[in-house]
Amino acid sequence: MAGYRHGVFVSEVPTSLLPPVRVDASLPVVIGTAPVHTLELDDPATAPVNTPVLVFNRSEYVSKFGYVPEDESSHDYTLSEFADVYFGSYGVCPAVFINVFDPMFHGHVSGVTSQNIIGGIDGPTLRKTGLELISEVFPRFRMVPGQILAPGFSGDAEVAVAIGAKCENINGHFRATGIIDIPKDVQNYTEAPAWIVDKNLTDENLIAFLGQPKVGDALHWGSTHLAGVTALRDASSGGVPYWSPSNNRMICNGLVHNESELALGPEVAQWLNGNGIVTGLNWIGGMVAWGNRTAAYPGITDVKDTFIPIRRMFNWIANTIVLTYWQKLDSPMNRRMVNSIVDSINVWLNGLTAREYILGGRLMFLEGENPTTDMMDGKLRFHLYLCTPPPAEDIEFILEYDPNYFETLFS
Repeated sequence: MAGYRHGVFVSEVPTSLLPPVRVDASLPVVIGTAPVHTLELDDPATAPVNTPVLVFNRSEYVSKFGYVPEDESSHDYTLSEFADVYFGSYGVCPAVFINVFDPMFHGHVSGVTSQNIIGGIDGPTLRKTGLELISEVFPRFRMVPGQILAPGFSGDAEVAVAIGAKCENINGHFRATGIIDIPKDVQNYTEAPAWIVDKNLTDENLIAFLGQPKVGDALHWGSTHLAGVTALRDASSGGVPYWSPSNNRMICNGLVHNESELALGPEVAQWLNGNGIVTGLNWIGGMVAWGNRTAAYPGITDVKDTFIPIRRMFNWIANTIVLTYWQKLDSPMNRRMVNSIVDSINVWLNGLTAREYILGGRLMFLEGENPTTDMMDGKLRFHLYLCTPPPAEDIEFILEYDPNYFETLFS
């Protein structure tokens, strides 16, 4: 008989608290050139050109993108240099590589231009190239871009602007940070702040690096090393980007800019930092990355847009929320649904606070931010209050001579 029950039964209801989806805050997406002409392929047209490829180690990179001696790759093949440094020197992974060098079209790697890096979308085929392929990273690999860079090309202001633009609103939902190199066109460090301003690169999504790290006789791109320093720092912090990459070791012997040694003292390095530029400082503890500010500083002073770790934490928290609560989309708008989101995020924020990744945070569903007309149209707004720790970049000790201690002579 339909509906008749006799026995012991068990049913389930959805868990009221949702665990967060893991986001790799430092996943680099690197656009550049690779020696794909060295691959032994039956059809050269199958070489990985303008195709995002996820790679976990150096040998895998070589198998997918080819190999040339290291002294050549450092000069000509920017993706090979990145693989050497990121996987080899810093021992971090994975990375997404987008090669734009097409041997069938360019002939030689020197034929690659900034426009190839910027890329575009072909009208008839809708095929994407260059930086436009960033939108394919998550659909292909279910991984959110954390760092976007184009070593060797980002010194072109047009490329740098494009990187900054692509960092925001990835797939309409995610956000990353971009690392750019200050080019040789800037004759010396004193001209670097003006270059940032003149080229309209005062973007909170960008981190500008001055100097080329030197390893033996080889010169690398600073953006490559900073990406490695950042990823290694994140790995030491449980994957949470709350700790600044500044004052963390760079694996190099020195810095060079415009073919001259860049041996900066703290007074010059901090002047660059005060103008929104990161560099390297060979001081106490050896060569370290030095600088906590995005390229937006000092023109913009909003703490969430100018401190690198705070900007990255806001990105990471926002990306995590998007991935975790996508499963709630299109579910009935009722009190149970609202409470599930509020309670889950607050439990997560309390955990981040307990581990001192943030100083505090709370999510609220406020009546004043949710007018009836919006809710009738299926729209909900949640307000997240957040305080992440800024880097302690200015520590002062006050010394005072105290003559009262002469009393110890009579005790």
